Amino acid sequence: MPDQLLRLPAARALTLTGAALTILSTFLAWTWTTAFPGNLTVNGYPGGLQTITLTGGILTLLHALAGHHIRGLRWLAPAGTTAPTVLLALGTLATTWYTLGAITTDLGGLAHLEPGAYAAAAATLLTLAGALALPTDRQNTKTTNHTGNTESNGSTNSTDTPETHPNAWRRFRHTLTTGRAPRPTPLPTWAEILVIAAAFALGLAVFTYGIDTEYGELFVGYLLLAVFTLTALGRSGLTSRLTTLTAKHRNITLAAAFTAAACFPFLQTNDAYANLATSILIFATVALGLNVVVGLAGLLDLGYVAFLGVGAYAAALVSGSPESAVGVHFPFWAAVLTGIGASLVFGVLIGAPTLRLRGDYLAIVTLGFGEIFRITMLNLNGKTGPDITNGSMGIPNIPELDLFGFNFGRTHDILGIPIGRFGNYYLLMLLATLLVVLVFRRAAESRIGRAWVAIREDETAATAMGINAFRLKLLAFALGAALAGLAGTVHAHVITTATPDQYQFAGTVPPNSAFLLAAVILGGMGTISGPVVGAALLYLIPNKMDFMQDYQLLLFGLALILLMRFRPEGMVADRRKQLEFHETGQLDVPEQGLPDGAVGVTKAEA
Repeated sequence: MPDQLLRLPAARALTLTGAALTILSTFLAWTWTTAFPGNLTVNGYPGGLQTITLTGGILTLLHALAGHHIRGLRWLAPAGTTAPTVLLALGTLATTWYTLGAITTDLGGLAHLEPGAYAAAAATLLTLAGALALPTDRQNTKTTNHTGNTESNGSTNSTDTPETHPNAWRRFRHTLTTGRAPRPTPLPTWAEILVIAAAFALGLAVFTYGIDTEYGELFVGYLLLAVFTLTALGRSGLTSRLTTLTAKHRNITLAAAFTAAACFPFLQTNDAYANLATSILIFATVALGLNVVVGLAGLLDLGYVAFLGVGAYAAALVSGSPESAVGVHFPFWAAVLTGIGASLVFGVLIGAPTLRLRGDYLAIVTLGFGEIFRITMLNLNGKTGPDITNGSMGIPNIPELDLFGFNFGRTHDILGIPIGRFGNYYLLMLLATLLVVLVFRRAAESRIGRAWVAIREDETAATAMGINAFRLKLLAFALGAALAGLAGTVHAHVITTATPDQYQFAGTVPPNSAFLLAAVILGGMGTISGPVVGAALLYLIPNKMDFMQDYQLLLFGLALILLMRFRPEGMVADRRKQLEFHETGQLDVPEQGLPDGAVGVTKAEA
């Protein structure tokens, strides 16, 4: 049986030709009418979804050229070129064919397609066919040993050979298998820092493009190519090398990440996108707090959004709202402390009698607490209870923040660039997120953090080793609640109101407990960047896919199933999680260290 999935002559030439034709096809008109968004009717320059196909074609061409060992391109795929080339060809084909399908569906038939559209479809199909006929990386990867001699890094195990993969699916998975990347040439410290800075600058550009997409079809195309491209980068070995650098320069990585994030509002001309980014930061910050409870301590909390609500309501009552029953106006720092303190107290009061429970029993109790909080806020309306929260009307008209003469509700010129209301709150929320990240990181790396991991892995064994499981679980519960209260305080000022229906267990729009838990699990439990990435995706997708609102939950559930099937450890996982779900040879995380401040200790070490 051949090493390739397909048997085609001149596979590399076919791949290069197909990628080049794909690039050229984006400069042709794909439809004759401007009724489809993006104006795909012009010859000479790409527009709308054509730019996504153009990007995919360029990336595919570069990786195919790297397979010829062209000097200057070898760094693109240190672990092998076939797997990333196949994935990029798949992503380009998916984006292109989705675009043509959307044109046909929206406009009512194939008659609305121009010859350029058929050329793009044929070119992407040719590229994929050529990529699938390339030899697998596992058989061709070469490494240099300590004596300077070149030796093969291909697998000699009979279970890795194509002969043991009789069906097409297993042979396709074999095609996506890469060898181990050779040890990179050491770079000067300044060069490593520049690489980290460049990576975050590129990430900022990609995120900004995604959040600025003006219509749902463009966002779907962007999302398709982004998923395949990120997977290709992981297979190529670039992700592992970048992870090694970030683990080596963790403080610089954290500074670069927040510097890039702080630049976001300065790149926006529409304050609505800054509003979306602010909501993502709030959602991500709450998810990081839940990550302490679920990711570190292993406590399943299904009512966590209630702590966000406690912080929001506490801040709303003392921030000077004319509808507040308290009738006081604390400065912002005092309102923050009030929100954190209220959530912390509720966390202790709820956790003290319930944390002796485990597993499903604890989950049911926390779910009940979340619903009790929402119903209580509804009933404190002056009719069925004391008049404190105005019932379903909530506490509206929370005044804009004014810190040291800086009114967050007004537009300000910062460095000559106008920053609107939501841009101001975005920067404030970014500072709160930085504080939460620092708290999470310090807690995870402390003796308490290692004890939490021990309890998560085996509470009985941890208790036998002398760890006070109840006290430490209560501490995790209280810390997670306090971090949620901090986010809730800012959240109340951003939306200028606090109502009970914002804090449900499940709903079509986050934040709610189900989405928060999904953000932690899908992003990667126990890591810092995992919940942030998960929160960004789970908030962006419902907002950008309004045109598919009737099928949102169906598609969301399908995506969860696929991710749990093919990436059960989450999108950003530490080495411990990858070892639990994959063989050692399939790991994307390098052996030199753990990324993102992830806690990776054994039970004995804890």
